[in-house]
Amino acid sequence: MKKIIKYLGLPMLAIGLFGSCEDLDVPITTQLTPEVFPQNSTQFIQTAGPVYVSFRDQFSFNWWWAQSLSTDEAILPARGGNWFDNRNYLSMHFHDWTPDNSGGIWGWASSVIGKSNQAISILQTAMPEGTEKSTLIAELKTMRAISYFMMMDSYGAVPLDTLYGDFSSHAKSTRTEVFNFVESELKKAVPNLNPASGVSTYGRPNKQTANALLAKMYLNAEVYTGTQRNNDCIAACDEVIKSGLYNIEPRATYLQMFYPNNGPQMKEFIFAVPYDPAVGGGGLMYHARYDVPRSMRTRFGLPFTPSAPRSTLPEFYANFESDANDIRNKQWLTGKQYLADGVTPLMVTTTKKGYDEYYTGSDGGATYTYHLELTKPILYRGSMANVKGLDLGNDEIAWNIGYRNIKFYPDASSTSRNQNNDVPFLRYSDIILMKAEAILRGGAATLGDTPLSLVNSIRSNRSTSAAWTSVTLEDLYKERCREFAWEGWHRNDMIRFGKFEGQWGFKTDTNIRHRVFPIPTSALVLNPALVQNPDYVNN
Repeated sequence: MKKIIKYLGLPMLAIGLFGSCEDLDVPITTQLTPEVFPQNSTQFIQTAGPVYVSFRDQFSFNWWWAQSLSTDEAILPARGGNWFDNRNYLSMHFHDWTPDNSGGIWGWASSVIGKSNQAISILQTAMPEGTEKSTLIAELKTMRAISYFMMMDSYGAVPLDTLYGDFSSHAKSTRTEVFNFVESELKKAVPNLNPASGVSTYGRPNKQTANALLAKMYLNAEVYTGTQRNNDCIAACDEVIKSGLYNIEPRATYLQMFYPNNGPQMKEFIFAVPYDPAVGGGGLMYHARYDVPRSMRTRFGLPFTPSAPRSTLPEFYANFESDANDIRNKQWLTGKQYLADGVTPLMVTTTKKGYDEYYTGSDGGATYTYHLELTKPILYRGSMANVKGLDLGNDEIAWNIGYRNIKFYPDASSTSRNQNNDVPFLRYSDIILMKAEAILRGGAATLGDTPLSLVNSIRSNRSTSAAWTSVTLEDLYKERCREFAWEGWHRNDMIRFGKFEGQWGFKTDTNIRHRVFPIPTSALVLNPALVQNPDYVNN
């Protein structure tokens, strides 16, 4: 079993060191002071611990929900009343979210920012000047910058608050101002961040984490600020490429990147979030719980019964149907299912009524055994007048509707629903495809690379089919769908490619203002200086 403490160097003391809060500033409520703690290198690292614990907490939960359920990548309909949850998940699909059910990114990211401000303040006072101090504070400022990037991406204009102990209300800074702040923080951090990769920096940002996030920012700069920054994106990508620290995982190990035993040995991980169910405050990494059909518990040897509410949509799965030789197809559960040997049919025994709740025969209680089959269309069996309360039903047909993603392979070693799979935030393949896209969008080619050569360097490690002979932006978009499915980037991609206002599943909303979420009501109450985002004022 992996131990995230081994990678992060964050003993258990760090998890409970400071109180938890969703404000941007978190006051010290313990008797620990710089005169008592921290006093040495181990304690300095412990002081940074709450930042990483807080970030890990909701990264694979609130961040994933908002970035995937709001797109054609995933849908979470109710099934027999289960998972309706005040339409929290359905609102993501229909794009009719409100300030009361638009996800928890605001509170989560604000908590990380607040804890970062606190830790930076303590360490600036307690630590002696030197390389160790410069690096540790640069890491914390990078974590804060990542959190501000997530808020800017999700909400547009947000308050900038970096001074610990300032409890005044802060008005929103413009999206451009937040962009400029994050850019400045990352560029200032780069010289002080650790240049190494691997075990010594795993789970903490290194120099290339900052460069990779800068590339992501620049590629989306026209969305965020109205001005394209394609050449800057290429330059940032080149910094990562020239570091020589990373490689594209070959076809044989692509799927293993996401297994429960993944970690710093993965060649593509620039910044990944470590998970370990055995560690207190280990965060929520529940992919198998949400993605594995409940009838397949035995197939994966799980110690719990998964609830399997999440499915992909046919519109998204279509990206995987053009190349039968692509290893990425194997991240999906589709069609008829078999036991672990891949040969024995997975049979399920229920009743005729249990299989189909609309069955009208007099023998509805009779035993019925069927070969488990997952169906592709997301079929609503009720009145279309009630479609926004989308409930597929509470029978076997309903629970088997939709193809499922198991990229983050089910963890049979965990004694809870939590998993050991670490989750990447920034990968080397993203650097390669971002550079290809920036060139296609008008940036100047460098290092002898072309969009075609870059994309083929990915595809040659994913498929045994022939190399492409040409590539368009639309081709690149589909390649990103295949490469980064279930990794929390699809909303970002759809917006940049102008596809977020399209129609998929049951969603028909085309409002461009829904590219950002509403500020939660709770945040507006806590901070009277905040003004709600356009289109949500009357909600």
